[in-house]
Amino acid sequence: MQPQSIPNVEGPAAARTGRVRSAWRAAHEPAPGVSRRIQLIAYAVPLAVLPSSVWRLPIVFDTGKGVGERVYVVLLSFLSEALAFTAIGLIARWGEVFPRWIPVLRGRRVPPNAAVLPAAVGAVFLTSVFSVVSTVAQIRGTTIQGGDLPADAPGRYTGWESVWFHLCYTPLIVWGPLLAVLTVAYRGRRREA
Repeated sequence: MQPQSIPNVEGPAAARTGRVRSAWRAAHEPAPGVSRRIQLIAYAVPLAVLPSSVWRLPIVFDTGKGVGERVYVVLLSFLSEALAFTAIGLIARWGEVFPRWIPVLRGRRVPPNAAVLPAAVGAVFLTSVFSVVSTVAQIRGTTIQGGDLPADAPGRYTGWESVWFHLCYTPLIVWGPLLAVLTVAYRGRRREA
């Protein structure tokens, strides 16, 4: 029996992987002056949104749902994560200087208010919706408009389904407050610069 040879990991595929990894690191490298604590807060935002996005995805495979509802669920999950990922821009270099792949703006400084205003509005909206309104509605057992919950609403689940639902959606409570902290830190850092 002959010994098996170890495959060559230094080939073109490894080179591509290395380039992608180094480009990713360069693009998401924290800007100068960003503390480790603020970095961790920024990385926590997409992670706080991820469980609710994953919880929704099995609906896509429910045969009782129409194509429109399935597409809506996928888009909602994807958009939620994409919006949560923009919090990384409040600590990364691409949040201060436009990336080179943006045609007219490449290499120019991002005006601080172009990031601060949408982030502040988002923080207020997310805090009011997820931290206040949804929490109160869940405690009261109503919809966020104050009406009765439908019979098939996740808030009416019992047993492990209820636990799973609450474990996946409870992290959304911190999305707005974390974004607010990042916005204040970004504004302070950009003001000093």
